[in-house]
Amino acid sequence: MIAIIDYKAGNLTSVASAVQALGHPCCITSDPAKIAAADRVIFPGVGAARAAMQNLRDMNLVDCLRALATNGKPFLGICLGYQILFEFSEEDNVECLGILPGRVVRFPQGMTEGDTRPLKIPQMGWNEARFNLPHPVAAGLAAGSEFYFVHSYYPVPQPDLVCATTKYGIDFASGAASRNLVAFQFHPEKSGRPGLKLLDNFCRWTPS
Repeated sequence: MIAIIDYKAGNLTSVASAVQALGHPCCITSDPAKIAAADRVIFPGVGAARAAMQNLRDMNLVDCLRALATNGKPFLGICLGYQILFEFSEEDNVECLGILPGRVVRFPQGMTEGDTRPLKIPQMGWNEARFNLPHPVAAGLAAGSEFYFVHSYYPVPQPDLVCATTKYGIDFASGAASRNLVAFQFHPEKSGRPGLKLLDNFCRWTPS
């Protein structure tokens, strides 16, 4: 069973629907015991870092999530669930889970595509994720695969953790991986065939 963590950060139903459509059993839960008993965990989310961290504390999920990062169970972070894995977010200036070394920063103002077209913040829409390091979750994805993004902030991980990068005015880390944990800024559940392929890979992945 795959546990999809409910911490009042939305986007749960679309993740569950995608996982079920791929033929993998899952449940949406905020129960630490059910999360600990699951075979693997998906940690999605949209919204703001401070509210998310407060919800995790109120629901007694902080220690549970930190334990999951070290127990070998496959763990997938998505969007906000990617960002708050890090130590600190400039969004609301809040301490986050500290599972991964690094911080979350805002896109700089005045970014352009080429020399002319101004880029809007947030980034909203399809963009390429380039997988810099081979990872089982990215197996079978075609070069140039695009995924759906909606965000104004992005993590700056420790360099050896970066598994995917994306260019939006600047190059930023759109994915990070460490042992049993992999996480992405984009939404695989909203990213058509490439996103479903990535989700299916995760649901079959056994970390070595």
